Amino acid sequence: MPVPILKQGDTLIASIVAALSDDDLLTFRDDLAQKIGSVRARGVVIDVTALDVLDSFATRTLRGIAYTAKLRGAETVIVGIQPEVAYTLVQLGLTLDGVPTALDLEEGLALLAKRRAAR
Repeated sequence: MPVPILKQGDTLIASIVAALSDDDLLTFRDDLAQKIGSVRARGVVIDVTALDVLDSFATRTLRGIAYTAKLRGAETVIVGIQPEVAYTLVQLGLTLDGVPTALDLEEGLALLAKRRAAR
C-alpha cells in the first residue's frame, strides 16, 4: 500500500493510514528520499496516528528515514504516536533517538517552523 506524500510549502507530509508490510516501508523510504530531492523539501512530517502497532523493524525504518531525510537536507518530525504504541516502544527498549516527535500534525509543523527560525 503506497503512502501518500503531500507537499505543503517546503514541507512534505506523509500519513501512514494503515499498517505497512516491511516491503511497503522500504518503498516508502525510497519514495520519500526521492521526493525530498525532487521538490527540494526542507521538512518532513510523518503522521503515524492511524497505527496501533510499531514493531522493531518499523521503528528502525522510521528512524532510518529521518536520518536519510537529514542527509538530503530535510528535518523530520514524527507525529501522532498513540499512547499504547509509546508504552510498547518503551517496554521493548525501542527508540527514535535524534528524531523529534510531536503530538499531532499541527504541533509537528510548528516544531519544524520553530527549528527553522532558530537557525
